[in-house]
Amino acid sequence: MGKKYKHIETAIIHDGYEDKEMLGSLAPPIFQTSTFTFDSAEQGELRFSGKEDGYIYSRLGNPTVTILEKKIATLENGERGLAFSSGMAAVSAVLIALSKANDHILCSSGLYGCTFGLLTMMKDKYNMKVDFSNMDTEEEIRSKVKPETAVIYIETPINPTMRLVDLEMVSKVAKEFDIPVVVDNTFSTPYLQKPLDLGCDVVIHSATKYIGGHGDVIAGLVVGKKEFVDKVALTTLKDFGGVMSPFDAWLLIRGLKTLPLRMDRHCENAKKIMEHLKNHPKVDNVFYPHESTNPDFSIGKKQMRKGGGMVSFEIKGNKKDAQQFLNALSMIKIAVSLGDAESLIQHPATMTHAVVPEESRKKMGITDQLIRLSVGLEAWPDIWDDLKQALDQLK
Repeated sequence: MGKKYKHIETAIIHDGYEDKEMLGSLAPPIFQTSTFTFDSAEQGELRFSGKEDGYIYSRLGNPTVTILEKKIATLENGERGLAFSSGMAAVSAVLIALSKANDHILCSSGLYGCTFGLLTMMKDKYNMKVDFSNMDTEEEIRSKVKPETAVIYIETPINPTMRLVDLEMVSKVAKEFDIPVVVDNTFSTPYLQKPLDLGCDVVIHSATKYIGGHGDVIAGLVVGKKEFVDKVALTTLKDFGGVMSPFDAWLLIRGLKTLPLRMDRHCENAKKIMEHLKNHPKVDNVFYPHESTNPDFSIGKKQMRKGGGMVSFEIKGNKKDAQQFLNALSMIKIAVSLGDAESLIQHPATMTHAVVPEESRKKMGITDQLIRLSVGLEAWPDIWDDLKQALDQLK
């Protein structure tokens, strides 16, 4: 099912689902079944051989999950989408599908802690080589590419430093070497940024975050060319088994309908909070993609519709001061994850990125003073009041 509507606000609601195919049900049904019956033994043979389309077993495909996969594919302008039980199931499936023992993976200079942990495990088990790069220039990228480089893996904005990578530039260099570019688009969502339109090959989402939007589901999504996504579906998804449940797919379909509205509010609130944090005497540095002093500001303006709902900042002091600040908050919840209606705040060095060795963390720019804030949907003055009273308590 192709894209019907040119505006994402309309497409996000209507594309990927035909109510007439589902007895006129306005809301997509939940096909809460583990298996599907065949009309005959011959039909079962045809479906298992791939000669006839149809559902067999929900680990191999489910109608509710298919609706979600069609929707995310149209929103990212990709040929096929694929759903997973978590963001890390999606990341691991893609990286395993694209690489083999002794290969090399080139990554952006910062990564989510569990992605870093996965790459460390792949290094230990399969003698993989992993390098990190700021990817500031074409020359820098070319200098890091090896004959055995199998993947270029990027987060942008990078979690939690908010540094940006020019996706168009990286894709241009990658094509010279025929290396696929994989982008974790979790922070931006397809509403703010479309990596495939910029030349990248595969997009990954932790759908737990903004796509779900309500903190009640764990899920991952992958979008890319049909040939590649078909391969992942028939190998690392089917055989590793990190499949999404029909109910979780239904929650994500429901969450997607309000994504543009929510993202607009997240972005508006984050910009206001960022501006206030910059002027507080207890804050040293603020990191936000659309902040004019951000060294990657021009990249952000080029490839992101708005600056997003995530703000990171460094407070004056040390780890103890950072923890004191977090403990003094009242409304804002100390929790990992992001993209929920509630504002969430955490300390990356001891939480999401604790698995990263200290030396590597510091190279990534993750200091003991760094705080990551997922700005929620509350009235922004209430968010700021809570931040301010906690900052004001620091000596």
